[in-house]
Amino acid sequence: MTAAPTATPDSGRRARRRGGGPGATGPSNWLLVPALAFFGVFAVLPLLGVVALSFFAWDGLGTPQFAGLDAWRTVFASPVTRHAMVLTLLMTLLSFVVQFPLSILLGTFMAGRQKYRELFSVLYFLPLLFSAAAVGIAFKALLDPNFGLSRAFGADFLKQDWLGSPDLAFYTIIMVISWSFVPFHSLLYQAGVRQIPTSMYEAATLDGAGRVRQFFTVTLPQIKYTMVTSSTLMLVGSLTYFDLVFILTGGGPGNATRILPLDMYLTGFRSYQMGPASAIAVILIVVGLLLSLALNKFSGSDQMDSQMEGA
Repeated sequence: MTAAPTATPDSGRRARRRGGGPGATGPSNWLLVPALAFFGVFAVLPLLGVVALSFFAWDGLGTPQFAGLDAWRTVFASPVTRHAMVLTLLMTLLSFVVQFPLSILLGTFMAGRQKYRELFSVLYFLPLLFSAAAVGIAFKALLDPNFGLSRAFGADFLKQDWLGSPDLAFYTIIMVISWSFVPFHSLLYQAGVRQIPTSMYEAATLDGAGRVRQFFTVTLPQIKYTMVTSSTLMLVGSLTYFDLVFILTGGGPGNATRILPLDMYLTGFRSYQMGPASAIAVILIVVGLLLSLALNKFSGSDQMDSQMEGA
């Protein structure tokens, strides 16, 4: 039997110099300094500034005056802001319900090896090449009841005022948002599905499983962490929808599409109430953090178990 090697003080010092061991101090730690400094200057400091500004009264020009909790009382007492909170929650849920299944199905479809799927993949990824401003301007023209799609195809169904009707504008925006972001999440699922070993599908085929059963028993369990990542991006990203809504409707008609990010902008840069606008920004940040933590906690993704069981 070979004796186990004995640790010496010199070996411990050499391990620390190489960057190993619990007390490792090497050049690799210093490589984090630029990234941490960049994050602190451009993320942490502005965030702290927004939190502090939510306790001040400021119109953007004069000297900020400390106002305590007045800005927070104004936010929660405003019926417009409360309505924006409801709309934001509804948009988050509906956009997730639309994007989640479509992204999984398209990603799984595009992960196939057939040649014709490469053409479809290119077509599905086209929305990723366009900016939000370009997408908003294009859909605003296409959905115009006077010279848009209704004139091109002559269909009475398309002659509705999609963006000017209080009953249709909100759901039309969800459709445009889904069209814009489904390709990105489909790309994530395509990459996740292609990492699944083919031996798992071969074993399922030998057991008599068809395409549908393989999808539910092999594909979905093996991409669970991709689903967590995609869901987090969908839910947290829905709290930042601003540009498309601003270009398409500007929050109208009335307040039918005035979601919380747009309400923050209008409160701060149209009504010149920087205190309440900062309070709304803090609310969005807190809700986004809670959503991310909840998804990672309840999904168990923090354990990072292997997804290749049985491979």
